[in-house]
Amino acid sequence: MTEPEDDRKPVSDEAGGTFVPVGLAPVVDSESSATSEFAIPAGLDMPAAATESESQTTSEFALPEGLAPPEPVSQEPEGSAFSPPRTYSAGARFAPDAFTPPSGIPAVSLTKDVPWQDRMRTMLRMPVAERPAPERPARTGDEPGPAVPRVLDLTLRIGELLLAGGEGAEDVEAAMFAVCRSYALDRCEPTVTFTQLSITYQPSLVDDPVTASRIVRRRATDYTRLAAVFQLVDDLSDPETAISLEEAYRRLAEIRRNRHPYPGWVLTGASGLLAGAASVLVGGGVVVFVAAALGAMLGDRLAWVCSGRGLPEFYQFLVAAMPPAAIGVALTVAHVDVEASAVITGGLFALLPGRALVAGVQDGLTGYYITASARLLEVMYLFVGIVVGVLLVLYFGVKLGAQLNPDAALGSAERPVWQLVASMLLSLTFAVLLQQERSTVLVVTLNGGVAWAVYGAMHDAGGISPVASTAVAAGVVGLFGQLLSRYRFASALPYTTAAIGPLLPGSATYFGLLAFAQNDVDAGLVSLTKAAALAMAIAIGVNLGSELFRLFLPGAARAGRKAAKRTRGF
Repeated sequence: MTEPEDDRKPVSDEAGGTFVPVGLAPVVDSESSATSEFAIPAGLDMPAAATESESQTTSEFALPEGLAPPEPVSQEPEGSAFSPPRTYSAGARFAPDAFTPPSGIPAVSLTKDVPWQDRMRTMLRMPVAERPAPERPARTGDEPGPAVPRVLDLTLRIGELLLAGGEGAEDVEAAMFAVCRSYALDRCEPTVTFTQLSITYQPSLVDDPVTASRIVRRRATDYTRLAAVFQLVDDLSDPETAISLEEAYRRLAEIRRNRHPYPGWVLTGASGLLAGAASVLVGGGVVVFVAAALGAMLGDRLAWVCSGRGLPEFYQFLVAAMPPAAIGVALTVAHVDVEASAVITGGLFALLPGRALVAGVQDGLTGYYITASARLLEVMYLFVGIVVGVLLVLYFGVKLGAQLNPDAALGSAERPVWQLVASMLLSLTFAVLLQQERSTVLVVTLNGGVAWAVYGAMHDAGGISPVASTAVAAGVVGLFGQLLSRYRFASALPYTTAAIGPLLPGSATYFGLLAFAQNDVDAGLVSLTKAAALAMAIAIGVNLGSELFRLFLPGAARAGRKAAKRTRGF
């Protein structure tokens, strides 16, 4: 019996001989290959994505198939900070909203008849999502706007001039916000500290923010330059005017190049007249006036020499405080029948840092605690410099036998006319030292006279405590300062800083230092505490007068004015 022929034929491959039944396709996989349960069944077309290597991963941020990427808006790479805002156009001053809050955008009326400080301060005190969207004018062209970094750089330069000039932190932030808003950068957040400015702009919630910063390395008091910067910001924030970025840079360069309105010899003479007027204010005569003026001018020149040699401001104040004290001690040792205490007190009036004190307290009351702490620390250092300079002279004067009476009473209610004239002269010379515009000197002189009249009426005639009288008089100064600044659409500093000069605690400071020089620590602490109380009364009174005036402004009330920065939830 013959067995049937086997239909299997050997098929040879690299793996060796293998028999495959006739009619079946040969298996090409090697024995080492595994069968995957995710393998595509035979007969189905494999998608193009499957032909890629298995090592390629799928990104969750990849664009879906069929969706084209957006075209770039400029030649710069995508996401570059140097490209113009996509929402900016030459005909529209403001960018459209990038998002709408869930509760909607509140309808807030920002009237145009109030200064830009109040309008921008109202906007700053709102969260970004709650700021009202302004009305957009119709677009008239497709010209690209300025790059974001250039706008931020202009904003920081303007803020630097304002902060260096002694402006409060909140007003500096309001000015920076106004500049950014005028160039369509609505969603920006400025930040001000004592030595650094920074600003962040984020077009929307999905765009990368752009941040720029600038360091304030030098501070110089020039209220003429401060007024010019305020005028520039006012023109930029006016919706009816269109100032290009190049024009704004040109005007800013002119402001920086402008010379001070008063030369150095005028400032030295003003320092002497200020000290002489202060000595008359506390009861001195003609000889005392001349002695105090000479001491203050000599101290001013010595301070200029120290400044030219690069010495810190602490040593400049220390040196400037010594000549008036030395002249007062010399007159006492020579047994000249004059009030040496009035001479030394007059010299102190020209050195007390009232401007920095008012600015520091104002920043603290408005919630800028870091800047306020830095300003008050600066005031403390300058005051310590004055104390060291005067104490050195008084100590050697006591060792030489100078009969300085710490119980002497300065000031006299029997000369109200002379005191009023002296207070106005003190305010006038103080305004010159602050480099104010000539058009504002007369106004601030009258404001200083009003402040002293209020103080004299309350303290000398009414018998009210000096701290309360000083606070009320400073409040009147702040009230009139805000009124004048609203009338001229300018900063309130030129109208308030010089006017508080007659209220500065020069006599209390001197008697405290004299008590320390004579080893009477308790009496010295009492006098210096009184001086600190008077200084705080001045600062709080000026700020309170300004806030009360702003509180009852019709325009600000209609704008829904919010409170200052708060750390509590109400």
